Amino acid sequence: MAMERSVIVFGATGDVGSAAALQAHQDGAKVSLAVRDSTKPIPRLDNIEFEKISADLTKPKTVEAAVRQSGATVAFIYVVGDGQMRASLLALKEGGVKSVVFLSSFTVTGDIHATPSTDFIAYRHAQLEIQLEEVFGNEGFVSIRPAYFSSNLLNFKKGILEGEVGLPNPDAEFDWISPDEVGRVAGKILAHGSQDHVVGIVGREKLSLRGGLGVIGEVLGKSVKIVKIGEEEAVNQLCEIGIPLPVAAWIVHDAVYDAGKTLRADEYPEASKSVLRYTGKAPIGLKEWSEENRQRFEF
Repeated sequence: MAMERSVIVFGATGDVGSAAALQAHQDGAKVSLAVRDSTKPIPRLDNIEFEKISADLTKPKTVEAAVRQSGATVAFIYVVGDGQMRASLLALKEGGVKSVVFLSSFTVTGDIHATPSTDFIAYRHAQLEIQLEEVFGNEGFVSIRPAYFSSNLLNFKKGILEGEVGLPNPDAEFDWISPDEVGRVAGKILAHGSQDHVVGIVGREKLSLRGGLGVIGEVLGKSVKIVKIGEEEAVNQLCEIGIPLPVAAWIVHDAVYDAGKTLRADEYPEASKSVLRYTGKAPIGLKEWSEENRQRFEF
């Protein structure tokens, strides 16, 4: 009989982290939640008696203390800041963590050491993968690399509700992976481990931003007009909803200049099998995700 794995999940208040924690719990792991504010409710997890521990990945001392308190040997983490997190990784190891599941990005490809700093999202995730390699070794971590989240539609919530959305490239195509499914894959790996060092994850659909907005509009019963806007205005709109400028600029650049890059990637065919391979269920489509999450667009 396999021993119960003891897991600590950082970022459990997010879509991916909460789904990972729930899946690992359902698969028999002992799961502790490391959160900045242990009093903050986590709706999908609060009906389960998880141990909540106050910790912050930017504060290594809290990281080590949380791991020691939990007794965890496996950790789920995500990138913070510019990806320079060596002190926190060392704190995980010092606390007793033996292996890490890292929420990386499908934008990381090829030799991680050669990722250009100008590719903002890929670079900071690649930097953390490099540090994980140095601290835990190649066999000590798994990088989960999802592509375009369905939840990115929430970036356009205001416009959707008002009936008009401005886009710099309405025909940019993406794969629309559900964050929940990314979390479930991560949870399976947290609970059982994986022979894979990198797990790419993409959705089942190839759909433009115009098409994606059409889907959520249909689910909400709203007509959404698409207006083409300039890049600067698109960046400003994202900044207005709280997205940091470097991230906003990268998102717009990705939609304008790298549209469809994910769909053309050599890793795409294999990544399209990951959800089914790990969870036993095929990934849901954008319409199903929109129906499951419609309340997030309604107020």
